Amino acid sequence: MSVLHVTSPHVRKPMTTNAVMRHVIYGTIPGLAVLTLLFGWGTLINVVFGSLVAVAAEALVLRLRNRPILFSIKDGSAILTAVLLALAIPPTSPWWITVVGILFAIVIAKQLYGGLGSNPFNPAMIGYVLLLISFPLEMTTWIPANLTEGVAASPSFSQSLALIFGSVDRTVIDGITMATPLDTFKTYAGNDLDMLRSASVLQGSIAGVGWEWVNIAFLVGGLYLVARKIITWHIPVAMVTSLFLLAGLFYIIDPDSYADPIFHVLGGGTMLGAFFIATDPVTAATSNKGKLIYGALIGLLIYVIRAWGGYPDAVAFAVLLLNLCAPTIEYYTQPRAYGHKKANSGIAKS
Repeated sequence: MSVLHVTSPHVRKPMTTNAVMRHVIYGTIPGLAVLTLLFGWGTLINVVFGSLVAVAAEALVLRLRNRPILFSIKDGSAILTAVLLALAIPPTSPWWITVVGILFAIVIAKQLYGGLGSNPFNPAMIGYVLLLISFPLEMTTWIPANLTEGVAASPSFSQSLALIFGSVDRTVIDGITMATPLDTFKTYAGNDLDMLRSASVLQGSIAGVGWEWVNIAFLVGGLYLVARKIITWHIPVAMVTSLFLLAGLFYIIDPDSYADPIFHVLGGGTMLGAFFIATDPVTAATSNKGKLIYGALIGLLIYVIRAWGGYPDAVAFAVLLLNLCAPTIEYYTQPRAYGHKKANSGIAKS
């Protein structure tokens, strides 16, 4: 028996999973473009390479599980996971960093739980945290943006390929890398003000050289997702507002030890996290009230870990911790069913 679905021409048809994933990938393009401009072709190479690894890994696991391969691959979720992870790791990371992170994200964090829709944690952030804990040196050193004083241009395509896949001496690469602005501030703030003021990566910039442009680019992509109704504004606005207010409070108290709120909002992976990671529909809260609480708590945790924790950027840890809390937030914030209160009052009166 066939079922005919009649849809009013004034009612927007719901998007397929493939369409949603595709638009999210489109939204990352401005950020990817700026990362490529500032740090060379490494990020773009990692996106392409990681996507191939992700599709291959997902196909292999689906085959082992006797599940239809093409149907699941076509939803685009594996490619999106690879894109988000590749955007988060340094562009000069050796190829095996990408492979390890993608395999863990796809095989363990996603397919082990049953595939898309069943995973309790954001797969890309699970892979990122594994890499950050296991390989902290490779994950926290970046080549300087070509806006930094003394840096003429970002690596060429061939140089980026050699850095990622070639047999380049890693000690040579280490000689041209530096800590991120968040890491630099965390190291010297409140301890060595002279070093803090002289750090080149923090000079002439409101959020670390180049990083404000990266975050603005992801903000533009995020607004595209909101405009297309792929996500709602609740989580990004709550997260950024919470982070901004908390950072502003401590900056007023002690500006020598705590960065100003703009530095936090436009530094590190804030906008990537706010619009593309925290808003994952599978692992985030879904009610509007729940989204506001969920986003605000992520912003709170980001600041707490950045200011007093052991890691300079904390988006991944904050999101994963709130993934754990999402079911509880949902339980207490789901709206009542229509007519529920009236029915109860009627029973009480009788």
